[in-house]
Amino acid sequence: MKRLINITIMLSLAIVAWGQAGVALNQQNMKFEKGMKPDPIKVKPTIDNTIPIDTSTVYFALVDSAQRYIKAEQWKKAEHFLLQAIKSEPSNPSNSLLLSNIATIQRRQGRLNEAIRNYSMAIDLTPNAVTLLHNRAAAYILLDSIALAQADYERIMMIDESDVESRYTHGMLALNLGDTKTAQKDFDDILRINPNSGMAKQGQGYLHKHAGEYEKAAQCFSEVIKVRPTATLLANRADCYLTTKRLNDASLDIANALELDPDDPYIYILRAKLNKLRFNREDMERDIKLAIAHGLDKDEAKTLIGE
Repeated sequence: MKRLINITIMLSLAIVAWGQAGVALNQQNMKFEKGMKPDPIKVKPTIDNTIPIDTSTVYFALVDSAQRYIKAEQWKKAEHFLLQAIKSEPSNPSNSLLLSNIATIQRRQGRLNEAIRNYSMAIDLTPNAVTLLHNRAAAYILLDSIALAQADYERIMMIDESDVESRYTHGMLALNLGDTKTAQKDFDDILRINPNSGMAKQGQGYLHKHAGEYEKAAQCFSEVIKVRPTATLLANRADCYLTTKRLNDASLDIANALELDPDDPYIYILRAKLNKLRFNREDMERDIKLAIAHGLDKDEAKTLIGE
């Protein structure tokens, strides 16, 4: 008997990408200038489609098994059953969805080249699927294939002019490459679509920071923080305050950022900078050690501090 069922496969993976970010993008995946650590846009690599499926088929039974293993986070078994479902009905229109979820499983496991191959096959089946393009772009960013990621975001912008996440990420990628003209255009386009966009204001903050206009950057970050405070935005504003010697304001932002994300090594580096400016050598050394303990390379830590 045929009936409509929901075959959504929920995979809670945040992309480092802009990212969407996820990309997600983050400081580990993008080589931003010192102290320039954007806040990732998180695109959920999940597709929610209601598709007519004959529930008596082997195909449905295999998809159902895959769903159960995904919920249990048994990725290898989930991938196996998704592949078996595709093999059982190679022409089934739902295979684009299944390929996408196989790719997302592979991305969770760090198998990025395989993930991109499967995202690409899914895109071949559904060329205008914006979510798939976001997911593939995020995987390209993780592989440092920035030109390919930008091409996917440009394709998304052609398909859906209102997709501000793609414009924001495209702009941040351009800014990372020093292309401030493209970044400015992307952020201006977001404002054209949504004059009250915090995302555009956030991008402008990074533009000002890139240009060394720290007071203007701090003002932009402040507008976004009022609505959506995050550890990354607070850290970036703190960095601006440190540069302009507003040490008490920087101290408050650093403390609030650490409350939101105590595992971010770069926030400890900011506090080390603050202690250095306050001539608290012992506290500075403590914070450098904390940054290293939270995953920052020792040499990079000392470079960031200027030691």
